[in-house]
Amino acid sequence: MNAKPEEKKPLQLLSIVIPVQNEEECICSTIEHLHLELCLREVPHEIVVVDDGSTDRSLELLQGLANIRPELKVIQNTGSKGFGRAIILGLDYISGDAVVIMMADESDDCRDVICYWQELNKGYDCVFGSRFVKGGGTIDYPLIKLIINRIANTLLRLFFGIKLNDTTNAFKAYRREAIDGCRPLIAHHFNLTVELPLKAIVRGYSWTMIPITWRNRRTGLAKLKIKEMGSRYLFVCLYIWLEKYLSMGDYRKR
Repeated sequence: MNAKPEEKKPLQLLSIVIPVQNEEECICSTIEHLHLELCLREVPHEIVVVDDGSTDRSLELLQGLANIRPELKVIQNTGSKGFGRAIILGLDYISGDAVVIMMADESDDCRDVICYWQELNKGYDCVFGSRFVKGGGTIDYPLIKLIINRIANTLLRLFFGIKLNDTTNAFKAYRREAIDGCRPLIAHHFNLTVELPLKAIVRGYSWTMIPITWRNRRTGLAKLKIKEMGSRYLFVCLYIWLEKYLSMGDYRKR
């Protein structure tokens, strides 16, 4: 953690951004479970779902659900496709003063969203979940992906000199000013998952880490193709590393 939380006024609205591509089997249950949990805990919220070119019934189901859930915004990405592009588009549409980025496949625990909200309300600019600290955990994590994950995150810790040990996980929370302070966002694919937290850290936004739980998807197909992402992750990491050491603090939080 790079700084103590600041005294800030209470947050008013939590936005949850969920990118979707061909998730007809689970997207409605993901939204319903999330909405129920947030209502039970009295968290004011909106859910911004971005359909990233689905070829199944995902968009149709979402539009139908939006008719009965006024908290749900459905955005269609009509431009170039990509996980990062979908999230950036969703961030452009949020109304909240805080945001959680969440997956569509129910791999992220809705109860952890409540923890994110509570920590952000303590004054942190960012809250990063970790599956690999005491209290966190994974269920049915494929062994090869787990090995690659731990190697990649260890290298990031050493490369940037940070304590965060689950940088590559997309499921994280930010105050809106932290998101705005990290723009422009340049990662168009899954490498956005490292661009956002690393930029926030390098640019001086306060953060904390909490344990979270992750479960492997039970329906559909994983969208992350590891063999396609190596150079993209490396590019973003080098870009932010150069900013950290060569920009003379030009982009740091003021």
